[in-house]
Amino acid sequence: MKASEKELIFNLLKNAAAQANSGFVPQAFANKPIFEDDDNLTQEMPSKIEAGTVSQAQTAPSAVVSGSQSSASPLTIESISSKIQKCTHCQLARTRTNVVPGEGVPHPDVLVIGEGPGYDEDMQGRPFVGKAGILLDKMLAAINLSRTTNCFIANIVKCRPPQNRDPFPEEEEACFSFLEAQIKVLKPKMILCMGRISGQKMLNTQEPVGKLRGNFFEYNGIPLMITYHPSALLRNQDLKRPAWDDLKKFRQKLDSLTGGNQ
Repeated sequence: MKASEKELIFNLLKNAAAQANSGFVPQAFANKPIFEDDDNLTQEMPSKIEAGTVSQAQTAPSAVVSGSQSSASPLTIESISSKIQKCTHCQLARTRTNVVPGEGVPHPDVLVIGEGPGYDEDMQGRPFVGKAGILLDKMLAAINLSRTTNCFIANIVKCRPPQNRDPFPEEEEACFSFLEAQIKVLKPKMILCMGRISGQKMLNTQEPVGKLRGNFFEYNGIPLMITYHPSALLRNQDLKRPAWDDLKKFRQKLDSLTGGNQ
């Protein structure tokens, strides 16, 4: 098992344990272990044992993750959504109407990431279904993308922040392992971040969206672009032209990855 897969399982187990304990994180998850690929660990283990350098503390992280993995079901979008539905790990769980895990095709060319549900999304349990969602669908259609054929749409946080405020950092952190798991399972060819919140979280930066937009970055080897959120376009018509330029550049990159056959 890869180190990234072990870390993903650890984060999901930590969230589940906190939910079962009314938000309290058990001591077993207090310190995040250092994960290694099994192949590397196997190669290093004989020499360490021979040298007498392997301690119980050094072997415990792998034992915990391996034991948890053997009894866990394989991750799927459905199993991740089920965990999201039950999540009470942050204060947004107390004010939501519906959880919004995300929707789209199981093996998308593009993962579209917004910041969080709004009023309409909270009512329906679906992402981007209000006025901004209608505009997003038009933006995607303009470059031959759709949530029904080649995209999956998700958010940084899965519950609506009250009055549509920005998610707090602790709310983003509580929810981010779910998005990481979704990316792991979906394996999108590219990621399109809509707006400042999603772009900054995915790149771990505080740069303004005006500087980030239209450029290509990478998230775990996946090409990623940030453009303006549809809500921003509804507020400011002048942003539509640069957003359209971003989308055309994004489409060209996707065509280069797929051979233009999508």
